[in-house]
Amino acid sequence: MKRMLAIVAAIAMLAVPAAASAAPSKNIVETAAAAPQFSTLVSLVERAGLVDELSGKKKLTVFAPTNAAFKKVPKKTLNSLLRNKKLLRQVLLYHVVAGKVPAAKVVKRNGAKTLEGARVHFSVKGKSAYVNDARVITPDIRASNGIVHAINRVLIPPTPSKAKPARSGQGAFTG
Repeated sequence: MKRMLAIVAAIAMLAVPAAASAAPSKNIVETAAAAPQFSTLVSLVERAGLVDELSGKKKLTVFAPTNAAFKKVPKKTLNSLLRNKKLLRQVLLYHVVAGKVPAAKVVKRNGAKTLEGARVHFSVKGKSAYVNDARVITPDIRASNGIVHAINRVLIPPTPSKAKPARSGQGAFTG
């Protein structure tokens, strides 16, 4: 038993420097650009002219679809977004919440207003956290100006006639 406690204490001491390390130096866009799984998102952020907005000092939380999530989007829909910068900006800003919202806070809230203006719904099913119907697959990727949570689907803002964020197959591209 004493040996086990010594091992646990040694591991804890090794973990302290990592936990106490300096804040991340890369902003949200730089952090996403450094991760190959976000290359599609980064190119769309650039195309939409959102690099400065997501790179500034304002604290943000981004629910970032992975490349695999974008592959679920029908090509016709993706092409439509590429041709319509205003619509592309809307869709991308629907993935961004003002402030730093780590996973521990996401699971305690029922939703949040996005920079697009509509709300997203947060839920927990089993051991997984969800934003609308998109599962958070990698939480709490730290950046100098906020947090990135990788998600497995692309979120779609609700149409103006909808009062609540879509659920049950709506509100995220499911392929």
